[in-house]
Amino acid sequence: MGGGDIKLAGAIQKTVESSTRKEITMSSLTDKGLIVICDSLAQALQTINVIAPEHLELHVSRPMELLGQIRNAGAIFMGEWTPEAVGDYVAGPNHTLPTGGTARYASPLSVDEFVKKSSVIQYSAAALKNDARAIETIADHEGLWAHAQSVRLRMELMEQGRVPANASSTDTSAEQAKD
Repeated sequence: MGGGDIKLAGAIQKTVESSTRKEITMSSLTDKGLIVICDSLAQALQTINVIAPEHLELHVSRPMELLGQIRNAGAIFMGEWTPEAVGDYVAGPNHTLPTGGTARYASPLSVDEFVKKSSVIQYSAAALKNDARAIETIADHEGLWAHAQSVRLRMELMEQGRVPANASSTDTSAEQAKD
């Protein structure tokens, strides 16, 4: 153990001793605690993204410069004047965060979880014609014959000139995105 490690251990012990919840704190550190000492900032950022912490405090002078490199954290507290308690009690973000490294694929709980939403999709005949081959190919690869067939039948109608008069009046799709 190096000199810095002894100093760190002493600081942790001092904090635990002054805690009003010594037993809980010691149990947490013993059962779940982890201290990772990194050789560089780049290594620290890599470690953060692997661990995917529920809470992350960035005690650096310019935290915004690092923010874009952090992909996996539930809540990020920026700079030395932003303790986790700020987010827990008064800053406003939701306190229900992804735990146990799940920030690698999950986000904090938000109001969106309690709102019923629907996806609304509308294609014009031209847009469907533009994307038909891709849709058919994917459906065929998935073995979803009826999905592919639903596009093929519409393409046949277009080839026969049996497209409804209003079929191209609401072109809000990929075709329009090209303009």
